[in-house]
Amino acid sequence: MSILEEISSALQRGKRKEVTQLVQQAIDEGLSAAKILEEGLLAGMSVIGGKFKNNEVFVPEVLVAARCMNAGSALLKPLLQEEGAEPLGTVCLGTVKGDLHDIGKNIVRMMVEGKGINVIDLGVDVESEKFVECAKENNCKLVLCSALLTTTMPALKEVIEKFVEAGYRDQVKIMVGGAPVTQSFADSIGADAYTPDAASCAEKAAELLRAM
Repeated sequence: MSILEEISSALQRGKRKEVTQLVQQAIDEGLSAAKILEEGLLAGMSVIGGKFKNNEVFVPEVLVAARCMNAGSALLKPLLQEEGAEPLGTVCLGTVKGDLHDIGKNIVRMMVEGKGINVIDLGVDVESEKFVECAKENNCKLVLCSALLTTTMPALKEVIEKFVEAGYRDQVKIMVGGAPVTQSFADSIGADAYTPDAASCAEKAAELLRAM
């Protein structure tokens, strides 16, 4: 097993200390930070994402794997900057106004970051205008909005309307999700994409950013 495969395996098993030791070893052996990130850490998170999607692992395992990813990434960040490695893109993420649910959003953030995407997390109960401000200020090409209650679903439509009002709708793709949200609802409000779970969201986000 190569050291990159060992990093991936340790991450999947949630062994944070082992991940950091292996990442440091890979750095010392002269592997590029981008290679360690992509073929070690991101490869491991991709496996976890697939298993989560298929109900083979659950929220606790995802959280533990994400902590391993963060620990390994912390060692790579300064080296990635030196190498000039660029993230796949920047997205802004948040739960809409009136909705305080954050567990699903947090899993989405981890899964999306696991695709090598920079995520700006606006948190919960986010005003519609905040999504527009964030996208403009950070040159986000993708906006991810979630609603976990039927009563807050109209706020997803409002977010899209605010982008239209700001004359910025054609600058971004808007993805929506959350337990009560459906493809037909997403279509009805003019969203660019809908996914039913966090792993699918990460895959779709990466696909959309690559196409831009």
